[in-house]
Amino acid sequence: MDMETRLNRRLNRHRASRQRLMLLALGVLAAIPTGALLAQKAQAQIAQTQAAAPYTVVETGQGYDRLQDAINAIDTGTGTIRIAPGTWHDCGVQPHGSIAFVAQVPGQSIFDGTVCEGKAALVLRGRSSRVEGLIFQNLKIGDGNGAGIRLEGGDLTVREDWFRDSDEGILSANNLSGHAVIEQSTFTRLGRCDRGLSCAHSIYFGELASLAVRRSRFEQGMGGHYVKSHAAQIEVTDSSFDDSRGHTTNYMIDLSIGASGLIARNWFVQGADKENYSTFIANAAEGHKHSAAGLVIRDNTARLVPGLARQTTFVADWSGDGIQMGPNALGPGVAQFARR
Repeated sequence: MDMETRLNRRLNRHRASRQRLMLLALGVLAAIPTGALLAQKAQAQIAQTQAAAPYTVVETGQGYDRLQDAINAIDTGTGTIRIAPGTWHDCGVQPHGSIAFVAQVPGQSIFDGTVCEGKAALVLRGRSSRVEGLIFQNLKIGDGNGAGIRLEGGDLTVREDWFRDSDEGILSANNLSGHAVIEQSTFTRLGRCDRGLSCAHSIYFGELASLAVRRSRFEQGMGGHYVKSHAAQIEVTDSSFDDSRGHTTNYMIDLSIGASGLIARNWFVQGADKENYSTFIANAAEGHKHSAAGLVIRDNTARLVPGLARQTTFVADWSGDGIQMGPNALGPGVAQFARR
């Protein structure tokens, strides 16, 4: 075989190799879906999930069409109920056990308009409950206390939930040994003070051992207070209270019968439409059951909505206890502290 023949064969093999690589590349590219195909696939998955059972007990893999059936399956044990994407006109009562109610896709599982026991979408009185990634909306009842969650026993953790357009977001009974934690959640267009009924609030906790609110947002209140608490120990940190579009609202934080703890690194804006604009934070306005000695309020920012001129107070105290006021950035018209 002469030199020219060998060179021609090598060149042909090289060309064939390049053609195979090009065909492979085209095949791979064809297998990659476009953005539209990805969106269609995601919608199909959601539709398929909603067509299946909306509630799954994670530990057993069993699906249920009713939330109450999933709760009853866990009974006095410990379990997680995974909630499929969709809008669910359903509710449930947890009488026992420790249950986590978790959205399969955060922000895509909505409880809309249905309450159990004339109270809430979730009525919780077990050992403990965790509620994560859910939306609660349009929960209103005749007595003005329709809520996303009614806590009647045990400990509660709320994380990455959105409560909106209801009488209240969360309402609790008294539980002197109970602890509640709210993290990274939003409360929008909640509360009311009308019809001659007792006011409802964005969140209203009875006498608990402790309440912590962290990295959460309160906005566009429709009456009452944004945070009303009878807990002995309070923490409200790294949260925002935007009352600029509030309607006949009252205090941002009402520690109704006193509390100790920490209120720090929050952002407050008081709006013009107030039923009571005398203070942002009230301590022991309804009685002095819990000591506020050691309550620390520092590193907060409080302002009136732009264009509003009035005189108000950041913290008003009825207890006479030694509240520790740290540095707070206050806008014009906002006094630091007042004894009442």
